Amino acid sequence: LEECIFYRTSIREFRPDALILKEVGQLLWSGGGISIDGLAGPTRAIPSAGATYPLEFYLVAGNVKGLAPGVYHYQYRDHQLLLVKKGDVRRDLGRAALGQIWIEQAPISIVIAALYSRTTMRYGDRGNRYVLIEVGHAGQNISLQVQSLGLATVPIAAFYDDAVKKTLGIEADPLYIFPIGKK
Repeated sequence: LEECIFYRTSIREFRPDALILKEVGQLLWSGGGISIDGLAGPTRAIPSAGATYPLEFYLVAGNVKGLAPGVYHYQYRDHQLLLVKKGDVRRDLGRAALGQIWIEQAPISIVIAALYSRTTMRYGDRGNRYVLIEVGHAGQNISLQVQSLGLATVPIAAFYDDAVKKTLGIEADPLYIFPIGKK
């Protein structure tokens, strides 16, 4: 863990090599998959205020061995991917992110989005803050898992929300984009 923290850095250049499904699964799990069984049942890889878990994880796949290009919703309960939209949308996602070309060049991007109401229903306006804290936890987990796997990423928060939602075909509010590839 110390090495991953020490060597973690933002990298915006990726080799054109495909990722493998096992790597992709590990990355998605690290952001919000099932971890231990706690007193109240299974918990997830990140803390969440009142266990409201407002975050949703989407995979934008462009170059993954054994997985067709498309947008997938990560189903954490059974560690599966649900196809949301067919086809390679990396170029459109890059445009929605102010023309950040590395999104188009990366084999995948993980988009973290939020359904704020899950948390604000319990905590009112303060729940907005809790959602942002939670996405920080998830983003750091993904960044450290990227480092652990010898991959590269850069956290991106500069994008047009509505354009990202339209590109992915989602309702949740996008908060972070992680283009990921080989160094």
